[in-house]
Amino acid sequence: MSSEITLFVNPTAGRGRGAHAAQPAASALRASGFSVRTVVGADGADALARLRAAVREGTGAVIAVGGDGMVSLALQALAGTAVPLGVVAVGTGNDFARALGLPVREPARAGRLAARALKEGRIREIDLGRVGRAGGDTWYGTVLCSGFDSRVNDRGNRMRLPAGRFKYDLAMLAELAAFRPFPYRITLDDGEAVETEATLVAVGNGSSYGGGMRICADAVPDDGLFDVTVVGHCSRATLLKVFPQVYKGTHLSHPKVTVHRAAKVTLEAAGITAYADGEPLGPLPVTAECVPAAVRVLV
Repeated sequence: MSSEITLFVNPTAGRGRGAHAAQPAASALRASGFSVRTVVGADGADALARLRAAVREGTGAVIAVGGDGMVSLALQALAGTAVPLGVVAVGTGNDFARALGLPVREPARAGRLAARALKEGRIREIDLGRVGRAGGDTWYGTVLCSGFDSRVNDRGNRMRLPAGRFKYDLAMLAELAAFRPFPYRITLDDGEAVETEATLVAVGNGSSYGGGMRICADAVPDDGLFDVTVVGHCSRATLLKVFPQVYKGTHLSHPKVTVHRAAKVTLEAAGITAYADGEPLGPLPVTAECVPAAVRVLV
């Protein structure tokens, strides 16, 4: 393994925490005898191109410093390679790190853990979701969501003010006012398509999204299967009652919620955008496949 480690940094993650977190992570790696190269792009496409070049040149590992968006970008370069991924989770959601029991918003500790894992060869192979799109495959590590939650994301992304999470709180209230279930066609593995009305459908490789919302609470990232959570046709009142339970995962026992397990899932619905790892994938239909042992993670 090369002794040069690549720090893949989003300096704006967590309202500036990414820039501050890179230093203690780099210090921990250097103290363990590794040389450190930092990759920061002008934008997402530039950052990914630079990271892919580092992987081709033989970096010993990639340490993503930021939130789930930065991890997602790193996955596009690392999926299917032998280069391991470390995570210094300092973003807003950090659900990838949560699913693997990695430190959250503790950059020095996360850096030390990554350095120790590299020294001791503590690597876990985990599955990833793969979605085929016109521009190439997109990989994701946590949850692909669609329906009410993705409509909230759509609306929040269109809003210029206010800043931060409050924007999405307002977007949720607006979507509740216009709430209606969506007609879906859902195909699991090679079974027949099922037509149903649903509030949302989430395809989880990991258990949570949105900063700890455990929508696919029982998902395991190395079992070769997705957990598919379907919240059925329900009223605004029921949605408001069930929604807070997502943070503990107790919503899975509600009669309007069903969970399926499958290695391949196709979702079809008009006017719905799919998001994965918090990033927009594009409009449905999408087909997601669970690819076993697709990435190696420092743990």
